[in-house]
Amino acid sequence: MIKVGDQIPAATLMEYSEVEGGGCSLGPNPVDVRKASVGKTIALFALPGAFTPTCSAKHVPGYVEKFADLKAAGVDEIWCVSVNDAFVMGAWARDQKTAGKVRMLADGDAVFTKATGLTLDLTGKGMGLRSNRYSMLIKDGKVASLNIEAPGKFEASDAATMLAQAKA
Repeated sequence: MIKVGDQIPAATLMEYSEVEGGGCSLGPNPVDVRKASVGKTIALFALPGAFTPTCSAKHVPGYVEKFADLKAAGVDEIWCVSVNDAFVMGAWARDQKTAGKVRMLADGDAVFTKATGLTLDLTGKGMGLRSNRYSMLIKDGKVASLNIEAPGKFEASDAATMLAQAKA
């Protein structure tokens, strides 16, 4: 399992782009997480699924709400990672009004999630293999802090915890 001090795994996530520009075409675009994190401070949070109750009511809204505070604390970008496809993540981004605040990154094949060792098996509940709920502060591609939730909990990976860690 990934730990503080480790480099983030080499993986390509997908991001749905609503508008063309900045080298991104309309629709799903690849994001090489290692390249995208070089020289940056990233507040990454991962969750079991788009449109799920806790994720939609608390997790994503908290990061949208704390966007300006996180930026002021030195965070360059906020990433939300979920084992969903880019189209679902794009629809969820519209629903959650994350544009310009939180990058909604799809890990459709769970490549990044498996590489972190933070999988959550929801087989039998109709969701298959998903990501555990966690957050990590990434500085120049390395894990500076890691907050892994206990099953069914939402206490350590919230935006307020990440903000306190970014300020430290």
